[in-house]
This record gives sequence, C-alpha cells and structure tokens, in this order.
Amino acid sequence: MAELVLIRHGETEWSAAHRHTSYTDLDLTRDGEAQARQIGARLADRAFVAVLASPRIRALRTAELAGLDVTEVTDDLAEWNYGEYEGRTTREIRRERPEWNLWTDGAPGGESPEQVGERLDRVLAKVATLLDRGDVALVAHGHSLRVAGARWIGLPPSAGGRLRLDAGSVSALGYEHGRPVILRWNVVP
Repeated sequence: MAELVLIRHGETEWSAAHRHTSYTDLDLTRDGEAQARQIGARLADRAFVAVLASPRIRALRTAELAGLDVTEVTDDLAEWNYGEYEGRTTREIRRERPEWNLWTDGAPGGESPEQVGERLDRVLAKVATLLDRGDVALVAHGHSLRVAGARWIGLPPSAGGRLRLDAGSVSALGYEHGRPVILRWNVVP
C-alpha cells in the first residue's frame, strides 16, 4: 500500500539555534547538506509518483541533495508564519509571554493553528488522490509537517505540538484497515 513520506529539511543556522524560521529564506548548513544526502541514501530504492515541496530554499535544497525530483512547489507546505516572532526562540518569547504556546495561541502578525491546519488539509486532500498511484513525498518544515501528521490521523492542528520532528528526519503516513495512521515518525537517517 502506498505511503505518504514526510521529509523535514536539513539543518539551517536558525534551526540549530531553535529560532522560529518561516518566511526567512535560509540555506542549509554543512550538517544540513549531509542530512539531506543521508535522506537520499535512505530513500534511494523508493519511487515517488509525486514530490511536493515548500518554496523555501532549505526545502528545495534538501530535495535536490536527496535526489528527489520535485513535481510541485506549493505555498501550502511553507512553514507556519511566525509573524512578529520570526527569528526568535521560544525562550525569548516566554520572557514576555510566559504562558505562550504556538500550538494554541499562534503568532501575532502570523498564523493561527487553524490557518496552518487549513493549508495542510488542502495538501492532504491533493495527496489522497495521488496515493492511489503510489508513494508521495512532502519536503517541508518541522511545524507544518507536524500539523500534517496530526491532521492525517484526524486530530486538530494543535495536536502537532505532541509530535516532535527533528531536522533531516523522515516520517511515513499510511493506512491500516482503511484508516489513516502514522507508520513511522521522526526517523533520522
């Protein structure tokens, strides 16, 4: 049965520093490039009927180094828009707002969990039609892919906060007895 493979881009300078990175377009670090190549080695025997990617350099470069042919670039896979919190760490934000939680509060000047969920629901609806033909890969970002994982199994976008996803990781979604399930999560090659 076909799988939906989620690929989080390799490390960037900001992801290594735990800085919220959405619209800032950063390239991969050397370690991030190595992670992308390792993803490629891990997926070398896989054929994908479609590879959808975020338009950010870090996602496209990861796909390139992994040897994946991107068939569609979509803004719906872009990272959660952090608005005023772009470039800041959770620790810094909580000095001002101790109770802040991205997964329930969203980001001022950015997106709410529901808005991110709507974007990822569109991606998943498109992917569902493609999975009849074979495996599909999504190359994107930590928080957006965590929302995709939560939505795949019928949970609200906020449930993505319970699904850790490291840079350079590979996860897989699929079906068991006709129900959407998480097959593998946060596997680092």
